[in-house]
Amino acid sequence: MSRRDALFLRLTAAWTLLIWAVFVKNQVGDDTTSTRFKVVHLTLAVVSMGLAVGVWRVASRSSRREREHEGAPGPGGPGLARR
Repeated sequence: MSRRDALFLRLTAAWTLLIWAVFVKNQVGDDTTSTRFKVVHLTLAVVSMGLAVGVWRVASRSSRREREHEGAPGPGGPGLARR
């Protein structure tokens, strides 16, 4: 995965976390919405935030692998014996 793609995924994950965190904060203190509404939307928030964390981890893992492979020698090079 390119660095640009990983950055896009991280930005999307961060935005998702921010939006849902603000929404949850606003819902906790709101007495005008029904309990059913709160339960459904808090469940959606938890699932979405969990997915965002997963996307962040995938992007980070991919970036870390890219950096490791950039410095690795090609096939048959001195680094082959280390693996």
